[in-house]
Amino acid sequence: MPFGRRRNRIERSLRERGVPPEPQHREREVEETTGPWDSADAPDDGVPRVDLGAIRLPGLPGTDLRVELNQQQKVIGATLRSGDSLLMVSAFAAPRAGGIWDAVREDLAKSASGQGGSLREVEGPFGPELAGTIVTLPPAQPGQPAPTQPVRRAARFIGVDGPRWFLRGLITGPAAESAEAAAVLESAFSDIVVVRGAEPMPVREQLPLTLPPQAAAQLARRQEAGRAAATRPPSAQPPAG
Repeated sequence: MPFGRRRNRIERSLRERGVPPEPQHREREVEETTGPWDSADAPDDGVPRVDLGAIRLPGLPGTDLRVELNQQQKVIGATLRSGDSLLMVSAFAAPRAGGIWDAVREDLAKSASGQGGSLREVEGPFGPELAGTIVTLPPAQPGQPAPTQPVRRAARFIGVDGPRWFLRGLITGPAAESAEAAAVLESAFSDIVVVRGAEPMPVREQLPLTLPPQAAAQLARRQEAGRAAATRPPSAQPPAG
């Protein structure tokens, strides 16, 4: 006897005797995801993260965070340092359907080639990525003037397409050539949480970054002190030397 017909007879018999049918439990299919994370799927993993607005960077032991400000004191970039290696991260708006990493890789490879570098596509821990060399200014050293002469540096571009966002990482230094040296920065990239927001934005426009509240308050105090010093009468200026 077909199984479905027998089951129908059993259920009809149970209804006639007043026995309620067993509740039907249906397993919800949830697609397993890994980092980097969308804010809607961010794990409750206890990892402390620095809130920079559109991205939340993990504070891993042995790493330092540096943010770049433009002349209007707006945050335009965030970089994690691990030893002599750097990870520069940026998040961009992306379309609802499909990602932009494929096209971005092509553009990056052409741009690097035009500037004297060379990037090739390889398979990395986050999927396709670019590896090779780029020509860029070396990072400034503490207490030293900013370098002005571009040099050729080993580099990796890693990227992940998310829901309406794209996250890009540029790894330079020893981590661009050594898997062992890259482990910390790759782990940090994987733990990033992207906060896309609901505002419509052009595709490839960088998602806005902000300073953490404490750092923003310190910057505001310095700016206020600078404005007060600039408007102070000459007689009130402290003597030189």
